[in-house]
Amino acid sequence: MDDNRKNRGEWIKKVVTINRISKVVKGGRRMRFNALVVVGDGAGSVGYGYGKAGEVSSAIAKAEKRAMKSLIKISLRGSSIPYTITTKFGASKVFLKPARKGRGIVAAKPVRAVMEAAGISDVVTKLFGSHNPLNVVKATLTALSRSFEAE
Repeated sequence: MDDNRKNRGEWIKKVVTINRISKVVKGGRRMRFNALVVVGDGAGSVGYGYGKAGEVSSAIAKAEKRAMKSLIKISLRGSSIPYTITTKFGASKVFLKPARKGRGIVAAKPVRAVMEAAGISDVVTKLFGSHNPLNVVKATLTALSRSFEAE
C-alpha cells in the first residue's frame, strides 16, 4: 500500500522551517535558502529532509526528496504512542507522553509536524534545552523509532 500511496502523491508534507542565508561576496550579498521538511503517510511512516538551494521552492523540493529516502516506521497505539519516552539529540531534549483520545496534539511546531505526518493525533510533549528545529525533529524521530524497536 505504501508504494501505491507514494505513486499517487498522497503523502503528508509539512514544511517546518525555511531559513534565508546570506553570504557576503565581492559583488554584494548572495542569498540562499534552506528548508526542513517532514513527510509521512499518516499511518506510522515518517521521515525528515533538509535541503539547501538558491530558491525556496528548490530547497523545499530537495528536502522532500531526502525525506522520502529517510522514512522510518513507528508503532502506534490507537491514535497515540505506546508509552512515555524521553530522548535527547544535541542540546534538545524531547519528552513524549501518550494522551487520551480526543486530547489532540499538545506540542511545539517541529514536534507537531512530525506527529501529524506520522498519524498521531493524541499526544502531550515538552521541549527542554535547545529549541533548534532540526535537533528537535531528530530527537522526536529518535524517540518514535525507539518506541517501535521496543515492541
